[in-house]
This record gives sequence, structure tokens and C-alpha cells, in this order.
Amino acid sequence: MSAQTYLAYDYPLLSVFWSMLLFFLWIMWFVLLFRIVFDIFRDDEMSGWAKAGWLAFTVLLPFLGVFVYVIARGKNMGRREMAQARAQQEAFDARIREAAGGTGRSSSIDELAKLSDIRARGDITDEEFRRAKELVLTGHGPAEHAGSTARTPGR
Repeated sequence: MSAQTYLAYDYPLLSVFWSMLLFFLWIMWFVLLFRIVFDIFRDDEMSGWAKAGWLAFTVLLPFLGVFVYVIARGKNMGRREMAQARAQQEAFDARIREAAGGTGRSSSIDELAKLSDIRARGDITDEEFRRAKELVLTGHGPAEHAGSTARTPGR
């Protein structure tokens, strides 16, 4: 028999499965460890000494440190990640608005956003929103005028 045949007898399929499972769990452990390290640095409410303590705890005693961190501070990890994603999205949107500012379309975009907010509050109907949007897109009238007529019935 060749060496490959002996390898197949020495390392059966179930052993391959368990090896792959352990490898996957090992990779997931590192993903969790890095997420916790990033969360330690992301948290603005924690002092520098607390960050150093948590970092030392998770690096020197990784299993215990990670489990204790997840139990003690894991509840707000998702909130901090969402806040960071929201801040990045707002910065991206601001950059896009700034870049689009020179084209002259930002006023129309702002008016459409205001119209959408007015409709979301329920101050205007969908039909009034559609008509005001057409006016904004054709350039025949500001959205403020269309929204203000719907909000003040006496006018």
C-alpha cells in the first residue's frame, strides 16, 4: 500500500470532521477576541485605566477575560457598534451632500427630504406629497410652500 492509503486508514472521515470543527471554533474564538479588543477601544465612557485593565485581562487570560467581558459588558457591545456604524453613515452622507453641493441639486434634495419628513409626521397626505414632489422636481415651486398649505387649513 502507498503512503496515501495509510493516511486514509489513520485519519478517517469523522476525524476530518472534528478537525474542521475545531479549526472553525478556533477561528471564531479569534474573531470574538478581536471584536472585544475593538470594543474596548471604541467605548468612550470607559477611562484609560479601565481600558488598560480590560485589555490586559483579555490578553493575559484570554478565555477567562473574554467570558467575563462578554458577561459584564456584552450587553452594550451591539449598541456601541451600531452607534459607530450610524456615525460613519452620517459622515458619509454629509460628505456626499458636500460633494453634491456644487451641482445645484442639493436644494431639491433638501426639499424632498423635508417633504418626506412632513409626510412621515402625517401633516400631508400621499397625494399632496406626490404633487409637491412633482413641483420640486420640475423646479416650479419650493416644498416649504406645498407643505405649509397642507399644515395650515385656514390658508
